[in-house]
Amino acid sequence: MAGLYRGLLLTALSALSWVSGAQELPHEIEYYQSNDKTNQISYFDNRFRIDAQIEEVTMIFYRAHGSQPIILVRPDGSKLKINNLPEDKVEWYDDSTYDMIKIKKPMPGPWQAIGNILPKSKIMVLSEVKIEVESLPEILLAGETLKVTGKLFNGDRAIDIPGFRDVIHLDVDFYSTNNSAYDNFGAEPIKLTTFRDDGRDLDEYAGDNLFTGEFVLNFAPGEWQPIYVIKLPMATRELRQNPVILHPTPVTIKVDTTNEEEQFHQVHFVIDDEFVDPDSLIFQGNFVFPDRQVEAFSIMEGSGGERIKELAFTEPGIYRVKVRAFGRTQNGREFRLVIPEFAFNVEPKADDINFTVDEDGQTKKLSEEEVAKQLAEQLAFEQEQERIRKEEEEAKRQEEMITIVVVGNIVILFIALAIFFTLQWRKKKSAEAEEQQE
Repeated sequence: MAGLYRGLLLTALSALSWVSGAQELPHEIEYYQSNDKTNQISYFDNRFRIDAQIEEVTMIFYRAHGSQPIILVRPDGSKLKINNLPEDKVEWYDDSTYDMIKIKKPMPGPWQAIGNILPKSKIMVLSEVKIEVESLPEILLAGETLKVTGKLFNGDRAIDIPGFRDVIHLDVDFYSTNNSAYDNFGAEPIKLTTFRDDGRDLDEYAGDNLFTGEFVLNFAPGEWQPIYVIKLPMATRELRQNPVILHPTPVTIKVDTTNEEEQFHQVHFVIDDEFVDPDSLIFQGNFVFPDRQVEAFSIMEGSGGERIKELAFTEPGIYRVKVRAFGRTQNGREFRLVIPEFAFNVEPKADDINFTVDEDGQTKKLSEEEVAKQLAEQLAFEQEQERIRKEEEEAKRQEEMITIVVVGNIVILFIALAIFFTLQWRKKKSAEAEEQQE
């Protein structure tokens, strides 16, 4: 049989921890360090040796896709199979491409693995699995999309086994800190992204051990705590970063409308310069007309806190503005973000509600069906605006109710504590009085 080092990843997963900042990588790892003792796990042919000092070991065997789980032969010749295990000492997880086996107090001596194990793998001893990731930017803006990369390490040595990405799963969730000073007070947790190493989306190369996360910050501004969840079949860890502040989108849209033929709406992009350099911003997007036609636009030049773009009036109805902004933050970081879609309604003049302008610029009378459709769209727009207003009012009301409940519970708790200590004090005084009478 092929040597076991072709298909064995022998691990002692004693901890998972979070680190940041680059580290110098050591030479190839060959030993497992524990309590100032060095235990060497050597191998020859299809066998490997486990020393007596090892209390627990976790092994990962990579095998051909869809093949049967491997069989382990212990030093005394007895076999360990997935369907024949001492449950108090062995945990076994089998996947379509690997087996992960954790053994408590493994029998010292030479072991053997039998199965369709993949070639060109390495045998490594892992004392600590950790991920090194770049820190989140100091300034975060709602609507941004960030590319964040992380790398897996064994101690200070990068794990360069491509199959390891099929074993580990890295998720990032954002949790509200429930700070009442911010708009996200009481917000539900956000599942932000999954780090991936498959060469898709923002990940550049599959299997290069560079895990990439796409952070789409399209949720409520406020104070959030990033929680990184590292999942292995037999272990899960939550690693918490310091809370970050997600600032509101720095661009708002206003429109000066017109309903005069051959005139233009004035679309204003107003820039808040508290966290961004207003002179650096450029825009690219689309105008959507009431008849669903789309016109692309861009704003490449300009300075100061406002850009203005003209939008032709074609007919009464609902116009929409969909746009992305590109620029630099005040500390020099390049960013890209999506501005929330902006819609506005242009009502017809009283004397031309039954007329419109066709593609050739000619005025034509609308049919009853077209007038009804136009009125229905206008009504739908007004209803949508009313729904948004009610949702905002409801959110504010719920926030106030949560605050009242929290404060009420605190008051009740203090009252209960006061009653408790008062009763204890009276009980103590009564006992002392009885002792004095005796």
